[in-house]
Amino acid sequence: MYSARYAGPKCRAEDNIQKLLGELHNIHDRRARFRTVIALILDGKEYLFEGIVNGQIVEQKVGVEGFGYDPIFQPSGYQITFGEMSEAEKNKISHRGLAIQKLIAFLKEQEY
Repeated sequence: MYSARYAGPKCRAEDNIQKLLGELHNIHDRRARFRTVIALILDGKEYLFEGIVNGQIVEQKVGVEGFGYDPIFQPSGYQITFGEMSEAEKNKISHRGLAIQKLIAFLKEQEY
């Protein structure tokens, strides 16, 4: 399923959040993860770079930063949601940032 269209093809992020919170009502195991995979094809060979951040879905929206599910996702080891973090703080631990760091490290190792 595509998370951006969770509540339907013409829905907004807020609709997705409300649908998810409704479906998780009274659910105690709220573990979740954000995952990004970047694919690079170089000289006909495919390379994949994955970034994962584990966490949980909180019971209500907290914070206004970020986008998408950020106000309801609390990364493991933190007491705040992505929606409460500054962009710089979130980028240090985000799934996208981790995948990009791996891609950059790979590219630096390549000989051109």
